[in-house]
Amino acid sequence: MSFTESLLLDAGIDHTVLDGHMSVMEGSIGALSCRILVAEDQHDAARRLLADAGVAVNPS
Repeated sequence: MSFTESLLLDAGIDHTVLDGHMSVMEGSIGALSCRILVAEDQHDAARRLLADAGVAVNPS
């Protein structure tokens, strides 16, 4: 997650992390996932950036 955030920050792509602290509270068993939201107008650029970096991206 921090790698993905770093890539987006370096590229100047605005994003919001959702549920970032929830994984700590639930004991890191993977029941609650962190999510990163990107503005619709930056979505394609973010997907290309992450794909080029080898980061898996959900299709939504």
